[in-house]
Amino acid sequence: MKLTSDNETLAENKVLILYLLNKVGKPISNDSLLNLVLAVTDMNYFYFQQFLLDLLENGYIMNYYKDDHSFYEITQFGKETLELTQDILPGIIKLRVDSNFKNELETFENEHSVIAEYIPRSENDYMVTCKIIDHNDVIFEIKTFAGSGEQAKEIVDNWKKHAEEMYPELLSILTHKKL
Repeated sequence: MKLTSDNETLAENKVLILYLLNKVGKPISNDSLLNLVLAVTDMNYFYFQQFLLDLLENGYIMNYYKDDHSFYEITQFGKETLELTQDILPGIIKLRVDSNFKNELETFENEHSVIAEYIPRSENDYMVTCKIIDHNDVIFEIKTFAGSGEQAKEIVDNWKKHAEEMYPELLSILTHKKL
């Protein structure tokens, strides 16, 4: 796909992004939106970013930052425009979105409800952050230090795999008084 050659393809891809944002119905991160788009069609990352920029500049979508992450959401103007232009999307694309959407959205929500990352502060000092996010709100966050990159990675991997079991245990520890 050449970015400058086929205006119909450009319009289809922008309408696809609006269609997905409307289906999601809540703010979504750049990576998650890209994953939803890629589940439906093959799109170059750089074209995707250009489409987002065009949609932002024209007021069809808005973006904001929360906890160092960029989120996108369709505007009312974008919804009105989508109603007028969604016929541009081929039926097969709509079918793919509608049939794959629920599974992809569940995967997105599960992947993004448990977040863990580490940032090196020096060669032997890493800041590790583990979070649980529900509907774009951080409901639990813990930060700790790790003495090596391996230990930081181990904490991150362990949190991602076992957060569902660890979270209730941590809450229990935090709410019980010890003498």
